[in-house]
Amino acid sequence: MALNKETFRLRALTSLVFVAVMLVGLLVNEWTFLALFTLIHFGCWYEFIKLLKRIYVTRFFPYLFTGLVYITMPILMLVDLRTTLFDLRGLGKDFSFGVTIPLLIICSIWVNDTMAYLVGSFIGKTPFSKISPKKTWEGTMGGAILCVVAIGFIFPLIAERFFVPLEHRYTYFIIAGICAVFGTLGDLLESKLKRMASVKDSGNIMPGHGGFLDRFDSLLVATPFVWLYLEFFV
Repeated sequence: MALNKETFRLRALTSLVFVAVMLVGLLVNEWTFLALFTLIHFGCWYEFIKLLKRIYVTRFFPYLFTGLVYITMPILMLVDLRTTLFDLRGLGKDFSFGVTIPLLIICSIWVNDTMAYLVGSFIGKTPFSKISPKKTWEGTMGGAILCVVAIGFIFPLIAERFFVPLEHRYTYFIIAGICAVFGTLGDLLESKLKRMASVKDSGNIMPGHGGFLDRFDSLLVATPFVWLYLEFFV
């Protein structure tokens, strides 16, 4: 997959705006977080219904219930991670801890996506899946490895300075790995839906990035697995 400079420039510019909006929603307080993910929740639902209508035409209604698992449950789990505070360090009601995990998940997905795109653009040769022909094994593996390394070593330094860090360093590596693996699966799942619906993008909220589902497909699948890991294994 050759690097398209114009596409990369457009994606980079719109990404800056996207990141700024996301950081405001994530970091200001619990209300901006809730407002941000309420918008994302309904935006994803709107696009999901459009895809179902294209796939199943008049028989789409029974499939709406899958959206509760695919969209609503992950968003609720992310809100839970922001507000319920896993007692990983006996911190009680220290609300600043609630910022750490959602930001860690989102940063892991961003790093994985970016590194997979760059590695795949420069050295990608082996197709990863027929569902998403532009993905390569080189890009997917390179993105996952760089994600785990970068997040595992750099994010703890950021958390220690600005947020409440996790007790064990290895938790950062594990969460980054979960996001890399299941985030990629989430991207493939949404690509499959788009292929079934015969569309290139789920929407057009951002030039070069598509719609809500295009932006948050990885988050929707990765979040439940991070939640399960923190709930039952930490």
